[in-house]
Amino acid sequence: MAGALEAHKLQLVSLHGPTSRDMSAMRESGTPLSICEVERVRRIEAMDELKRVIDVADDLPYSRLILHMGGSRETADPRKRDAALSTLEHLILHAHHAGVTICVENTTSEMGNPAYLRAFVDETRLAGLRFNFDIGHAHLAELPEEERIEKSFAPLRELVSSVHLHDNHGDKDEHLPPYDGSIDWPGAIKLLQSAPQTSLPLVLELKEKTGPDAPGAAEQLAAARKAMDRFEKAWG
Repeated sequence: MAGALEAHKLQLVSLHGPTSRDMSAMRESGTPLSICEVERVRRIEAMDELKRVIDVADDLPYSRLILHMGGSRETADPRKRDAALSTLEHLILHAHHAGVTICVENTTSEMGNPAYLRAFVDETRLAGLRFNFDIGHAHLAELPEEERIEKSFAPLRELVSSVHLHDNHGDKDEHLPPYDGSIDWPGAIKLLQSAPQTSLPLVLELKEKTGPDAPGAAEQLAAARKAMDRFEKAWG
């Protein structure tokens, strides 16, 4: 893969850390892999696995590792917070030597809430930790729909280092191409452009449609390309 990227003069901007211990092409196991794991043995297992992901940069250079603060239903808990702090301290140091920046992503859980994430960084003073702003997750926040993205982005703005782009209709995490859901993309683009970091990497994060009535892979890729062309034109 590194050879193919180099041949086409492309750069890998990020990898997403695994959220489960066992994964296949089509499904994940029910065994979570979490930086918030309270049990020390399992937390060390998770940390070791994530260090191996960081070490991928030795053969396949990339600049950001995207992590979740626990699972999709992770409740705020002081023990989990302390576990996350301990894990991230080790991972940030390990990543620094590999030239990789750790970015925690906003999710729909209590510990993935943007306000919680910003308070975590401010209180722990974890130097080098940055955020990945997931606009689709922001659109699912428990706020009036027209306020969701702006109020989710505000706490993270100063430390946003990358963005995941996908759309939904405001009620479930559909991972649709931009403009296929109900996100106000003109407004969203203005918000993203207000981030202090210029040239933010924008990663299109889609979910493959499957089933007998689903369009083929080529058609789905063409739809994604069309959506990104429209987005890039609006970005200017």
